[in-house]
Amino acid sequence: MAEDSSKLHIAMFPWLAFGHMIPYLELAKLIAQKGHTISFISTPRNIDRLPKLPPSLSSSIHLVKLPLPQVENLPENAEATIDVPYEKVPYLKKALDGLEDPMAKFLETSSPDWLLFDFLPYWLPPLAHNLRIPTAMFSIFIAACVAQIKPTDIQDDREKPEDFTRPPKWIPFPTTIAFRLFEITKIFDAITGQGDTHPSDLYRAEKSLQLCDAIVVRSCWELETDFLNLLTELHNKPVIPTGQLPPVVVAYNNEDDDHDEATWKPIKKWLDKQETGTVVYVAFGSEANPNQEEVREIALGLELSGLPFFWVLRSSSTIELPLPDGFEDRTKGRGVVWKTWAPQVKILAHESVGGFLSHGGWSSVVEAITFQRPLILLTFLADQGWNARFLEERKMGYVIPRNDNDGSFSQDSVAESLRLVVLEEAGQVYRENVKKMKGVFGDPELQDRYVDQLLNFLVTNKNILLSPKPIGN
Repeated sequence: MAEDSSKLHIAMFPWLAFGHMIPYLELAKLIAQKGHTISFISTPRNIDRLPKLPPSLSSSIHLVKLPLPQVENLPENAEATIDVPYEKVPYLKKALDGLEDPMAKFLETSSPDWLLFDFLPYWLPPLAHNLRIPTAMFSIFIAACVAQIKPTDIQDDREKPEDFTRPPKWIPFPTTIAFRLFEITKIFDAITGQGDTHPSDLYRAEKSLQLCDAIVVRSCWELETDFLNLLTELHNKPVIPTGQLPPVVVAYNNEDDDHDEATWKPIKKWLDKQETGTVVYVAFGSEANPNQEEVREIALGLELSGLPFFWVLRSSSTIELPLPDGFEDRTKGRGVVWKTWAPQVKILAHESVGGFLSHGGWSSVVEAITFQRPLILLTFLADQGWNARFLEERKMGYVIPRNDNDGSFSQDSVAESLRLVVLEEAGQVYRENVKKMKGVFGDPELQDRYVDQLLNFLVTNKNILLSPKPIGN
């Protein structure tokens, strides 16, 4: 392997959030299938919680455990964002920064051909360059989101939350992609560093983009030609899309091959009884926690809609929020409230599902569109607001109307939005547009070509730092 110059050893270092680690792992598997070696780096507890690797790839993907340094105010055994409330995530970032020396030692002893890293450890490119290792910032956010980050030679005049409710001045074409006021208010301190969270997320992302040799983005030309071209112009370095990294569904109707048969069997039995295209699947990911009022309005909206629903109601906190009195009795048979892990890909693949009420995290978006399920969007954190605007612009998702200042919404707006997208004539555009995009999101051959193009770039440019003018300078 080492003597074959076309075979790569790629180190990957995602942010300590499963919404980041899983897309990194999906890309790692696609690369390993083509004969390359991956060192997938995270903390011990995170590595232990990752999905099991296929036996055929276990010798090609090396799971590297770097113990997370202890940081004051970070709970014991907290190694991922799912382990802490939102207000403690800054301490997780501080702990991440404490991995600089262990990362240096790993890179020095393993000498990978490339390092693919997430946007937060901005200190990694200089460290890798000292060891003559080229770096690519791999963004699990789409290109439209990365374009919100300031390029090196442009002054950013955004100071107040209101400034982030408009697209930044360096995007030259018309777009509505910006935060709504309630979305940016919730994360303003983390993004700008105006609380005690220095260095800010924007600073980290700006430095990562400035110092890396190439930008790798979870995107595709068929969806984001304009933003991918813009990133190349703004940062004056190669921008390589990975494709959408859709889920691989293996025998989702075949319980014999299914490790979670006991979980899937009763869910499938219930879904099989429902009419095609009528069920609303409701799930907000592992970290978007609706508050008590939001849970109430979602529940009553589901009830008011009259549609069958399957609601995965899990919380990353230890507090379980009560449902409205009598709700489960009144909706018994028509609706299911599921309070543990559920196989989302298999549920979305089931023909009874007619719409997905989602937080707008991009992995969930990819899964929905892969199976042609239109989206009804209720955002909570991070890039979800940008994603919602993007999907709204392209009429692939419908955003539940909310109060712009506090994000509140009503049971009526939930019910009306669900019926619009799943049943009504006015919602046909959303149903049709996700069908049109199935070939972009769910085509294995297209995805394979994107991985080939990425690998071709990495192989061709693995000695990038040895050239007189390294890319990115």
